[in-house]
Amino acid sequence: MLSEADRLEVWGDPIAHSLSPALAHGCLRRARTGLVLRATPRGRDILRRRVRRTRPTLARPVADDAAEGRGLRRGPRTRPRGDPVRRGEHAALAPDGPRGFNTDVGGIVAELSGQDLADIGRARIVGAGATATSALLALAELGVRDVDVAARRPSAAAPLEALGAHLGVRVLVHGLDGPGAPVPLTFATLPGGAALDEAAADALASGGGVLYDVVYGHWPTALAQAWERRGQRAVPGLGMLIGQALLQVRIFASGEPTEPLPDEAAVLTAMRTAVIDV
Repeated sequence: MLSEADRLEVWGDPIAHSLSPALAHGCLRRARTGLVLRATPRGRDILRRRVRRTRPTLARPVADDAAEGRGLRRGPRTRPRGDPVRRGEHAALAPDGPRGFNTDVGGIVAELSGQDLADIGRARIVGAGATATSALLALAELGVRDVDVAARRPSAAAPLEALGAHLGVRVLVHGLDGPGAPVPLTFATLPGGAALDEAAADALASGGGVLYDVVYGHWPTALAQAWERRGQRAVPGLGMLIGQALLQVRIFASGEPTEPLPDEAAVLTAMRTAVIDV
């Protein structure tokens, strides 16, 4: 367990927009630990150097918002829900080297289940980056077997096709302006503030079902506006962020994302209150 001798930091570049510090503070206040967490504007290069020189005995997790952890390759002990993924966005420094965790997947699974979006057979992912990989893993875990991927550059989605084959999911790739068959769920992974042609957004909204957009700070996104124009439901990504943060706090507390926290329901409530108050 964490003690007051531990120093907690959330790293990122930029970090000012991140809600991760608020979520962690909410958890720590609820636990009355006396621990202090500091938000630190540091990027991936500093993270790499810190991991290399940290003594193996310092086996505390590192919550990393630095480019979503893309600068830290998977350690020898990548944890559950991350096996097919080469990189994670959360790491723990352990005696046998960094342990990588992909908490995005668990956050997505929990959020879609809570939104009554888990029992579907088909879905669409918009985007082809790291978060799209997590989305595909989460959808596969929920039993989805057919996924359309809409990408600006369809060639960039080749790794998703390969991952789909590994997971037993049929992945069909097309451009943003060429959506396939209607789906009950569209999972958007484009960065906040990403420019998107209105015609392409409207085409994706047509037959796109419910929109779940990972963005929460630049709301409504161009896609959310397209869904609203059609009177369709659009959900921002704050719930996914909270679910992801819960798994990260579990890692801080026990080293395992599957080990529930004491009084976890109250911790979740404190986290939700913290981000609402920001």
